[in-house]
Amino acid sequence: MGGTLPRLPTGIVAAVTIDSDPVPGPLRAAVLLLRAEAVALGLVAVWLIWSDLTATTTDLTSALLVTAFAVGGAAALWALGGALSRRRAGARAPAIVLQLMLMPIGFFMIQGGMGWLGVPLMALGLGVAGLLVSGPTNRALGFGDPAGR
Repeated sequence: MGGTLPRLPTGIVAAVTIDSDPVPGPLRAAVLLLRAEAVALGLVAVWLIWSDLTATTTDLTSALLVTAFAVGGAAALWALGGALSRRRAGARAPAIVLQLMLMPIGFFMIQGGMGWLGVPLMALGLGVAGLLVSGPTNRALGFGDPAGR
């Protein structure tokens, strides 16, 4: 009877698989920049909330919609950064769309005489979008040929 039963694994700790493939640099940089954008937009949202509460005359509906847009944008950027850091491929397209939305914003800032802010915003949007479509990011998110061909 000694050899008829299956041998049970010894120990009480289950085998652990370690992800030996670190997050590539371009993806890590994109996540950091998305999170930085979320913090910056969150600070703008805080300022808008303060402005909404202390304004003497205002169009309340418009003020609340702009504030809600800023809060939602900050939350979306933060969530997309988190999803990309966990290598969720579905988060890449919305993140790219949000980055490309910086193009018209920057353009109208330049047209309005605020080129000192519009040009860096456009560069930031193009830079993060470029990081999100780079080869290492594609491979990390599971796009393309995993063998690198």
